Amino acid sequence: MMTMEEALRQVPCRFAAGDIVSGTILEVRPKEVLVDIGYKSEGVVSLSEFVDASNVKIGDKIDVLIEKLEDKEGNVILSHEKAEFKKNWDRIQAICAEGGRVSGKVKAVVKGGLVVNIGVEAFLPASQIDIIPPKNLQAFMGNVYEFKVVKINQDRQNVVLSRRELIEQERNDRREKLLNEMVPGDIRKGVVKNITDFGAFIDLNGLDGLLHITDMSWGRIGHPSEILKVGQELDVVVLDINKEKGRVSLGLKQKLANPWENIETKFTVGQKVKGRVVNLVPYGAFVELEPGVEGLVHVTELSWTKRIAKPADVLKQDQEVEAVVLGINKEEQKISLGIRQLEANPWDAAELKYLKGARVKGKIRNLTSYGAFVELEEGIDGMIHVSDFSWTRKINHPSEVVKKGEEVEAVVLEVDKPNQRIALGIRQLSEDPWENIDRYYRVGDLVTGKVTKLASFGAFIGLQHDIDGLVHISQVSEDRVDKIKNVLKAGQDVTARVIKIDRGERRIGLSIKAANYSDEQLKEEQKLLDALKPGEDLVALQHAFDAAEEAAKPTDEKVE
Repeated sequence: MMTMEEALRQVPCRFAAGDIVSGTILEVRPKEVLVDIGYKSEGVVSLSEFVDASNVKIGDKIDVLIEKLEDKEGNVILSHEKAEFKKNWDRIQAICAEGGRVSGKVKAVVKGGLVVNIGVEAFLPASQIDIIPPKNLQAFMGNVYEFKVVKINQDRQNVVLSRRELIEQERNDRREKLLNEMVPGDIRKGVVKNITDFGAFIDLNGLDGLLHITDMSWGRIGHPSEILKVGQELDVVVLDINKEKGRVSLGLKQKLANPWENIETKFTVGQKVKGRVVNLVPYGAFVELEPGVEGLVHVTELSWTKRIAKPADVLKQDQEVEAVVLGINKEEQKISLGIRQLEANPWDAAELKYLKGARVKGKIRNLTSYGAFVELEEGIDGMIHVSDFSWTRKINHPSEVVKKGEEVEAVVLEVDKPNQRIALGIRQLSEDPWENIDRYYRVGDLVTGKVTKLASFGAFIGLQHDIDGLVHISQVSEDRVDKIKNVLKAGQDVTARVIKIDRGERRIGLSIKAANYSDEQLKEEQKLLDALKPGEDLVALQHAFDAAEEAAKPTDEKVE
């Protein structure tokens, strides 16, 4: 009788490490599967090697690769995964060469991407998972997807996959189809993909279209986020298609009727309307009369009388206001509004209320270099020009005569209704002394007065009737005077002789040294003053008086 050892020696050896053999599942354990391959002992396959462990059943036939015929415990070590890999390798290479697709299940998350079982283990980089690389890779675990084999490393037997390329290809196919199918006027469903300051990009199932902010609503929108949210589904109107550039313009407001179509039937010039302030700008306020229809109240139409620098000084955002329609331009979609027209224009009655020549009273509201503004009533000012303060004195600035807040009396000189101006004068309250100057002063008269102002060329003397006379430095003393301040002081009383009266130029020339002249001496002095240039201002007479002084010197001095 033969022993077992002898019997085994007579059986030819059919098993070797690296062989792929068929086996039958005998037992499914928590972590491994027991497989009968017809060898003297059963083999073990790790349960993790199966794509779906729940489908592994006793009696199933599977292919396995023999890794070891016996380990330390005498078990045969098998690999179902490696058997599948070896069988599938040629198939994967063919798919890669053709740029084909494979189906696979995400097996694990590793650094930089995912491990996918496509019959062999393959690597899916994170950048190739989707069009936008996902942040949570764990969300893909256990899912089955279609992939494109993009690279195979023969030596390392590595396979690189891409899911993104398939998604992009599908989107491009859908995009081309949509571009060929769509026509302006179509209404399409879309999803808000991205929001910017100027609009929103809408995903039309593979084709992105731009919904510009101006096409979102007939009304005013500050930012697209006021009416749209990312991920929001909506129906949009196709406005324009550029197939060459692959661009589509979309509209949302076009689904509704244009509120400007019958604007003339809704609003008429002179009509009182109500609305809400939706925008304040330096030049005016925009008022929403109804959704999609706004009117502009220009800053000049806010008040008849108040000087409003900017609308924000009197109006607030979202404030409800009343206004009057001033004009309608349907083509440009503009409506002009006015708020001041709700009240009577006080300037309509100004011509009757403030007659030329009438005396009025008011408070000085403001001072400028050219005049003073007098508040006659709320919102109506009159202006006193610097030249209308005095008949005789030269006023350089109104502050020399009046102060802010001071009440003054004046005479109405002119009412300019179109420009809303009233000219006033203070000097017109009294008679112009120069009209009757001969009644007050004649050449040769001896007068007294006080020194009001000193200048390098002479001194001004305040006379009666609010008239100033000028004493040139050459007319102060018979002796030569180098500096006027050495002989005269402001406020000093002096006696002088009138030696020149120029009615046209409203000037009086005085001489202190001639106070004791005889008639003959006065005539000589008069001749010198007659040589002065007509029209020359008294404050600029220095050179003229110097010339007169030179002419009065003895002949021998001039020769020298």
